[in-house]
Amino acid sequence: MEHAQFIEYKGIKIFVLDFSDCQPSERYDLIEECARQVQSQPKKSVYAVTVATGSHFDAAFVDKLKLLAKGNEPHVIKSAVVGLSGLQQIAMMIISSFSGKTFEQFDSVEKAKEFFVADSLGRKG
Repeated sequence: MEHAQFIEYKGIKIFVLDFSDCQPSERYDLIEECARQVQSQPKKSVYAVTVATGSHFDAAFVDKLKLLAKGNEPHVIKSAVVGLSGLQQIAMMIISSFSGKTFEQFDSVEKAKEFFVADSLGRKG
């Protein structure tokens, strides 16, 4: 699933969950794939970015994202979200509150990846 996969960027592994250009019916399969891949990783070993550009957040989708974030939390070092607009930002506050996880917000995947690289370098130093 190319919308839910690990990538390598400047020596770090990043999980990308990309809801852009997805049909609403595909979103739940992507969530399941994300959970399967991320939760199979060691604790605090995953950088994760979610691309929300152009996606629609309804109540059922937000509920699924809350459960995903909560389940992934032990495995994730840092999380970022790209492309949030008005109501999506409110949904992310709800997801963050439920999961206990902070989601950094960026306007591009590139900026999110650079944030993860800087964090990774800070952990090594």
